[in-house]
Amino acid sequence: MQTMNISLPDPMKRYVEEQVAAGAYSSASEYIRELVRADQKRQAKEQLEHAILDAMNSGEAMEATPEWWASLQNEIKERKGTANSSVGKSTRAAKAS
Repeated sequence: MQTMNISLPDPMKRYVEEQVAAGAYSSASEYIRELVRADQKRQAKEQLEHAILDAMNSGEAMEATPEWWASLQNEIKERKGTANSSVGKSTRAAKAS
């Protein structure tokens, strides 16, 4: 694990120390890691929301019938099969060299 030094104003430093002293975290590092994780989750949620909005605005809505779902599943299986076969080819090529 890498070390990173950060500077905090005194009130923020005291707050972090209070969180550790209260027993919520075992160290200031653990507290900061939790803040970073929470920020990563927040950003991932924002990206997902943007992707959903983009998809919703991408064209006409269509009914998701059982037939549509079956077609989608087949398309995914085909793409997965194509991806796996191309990975296998590149792996075989790498082993041959």
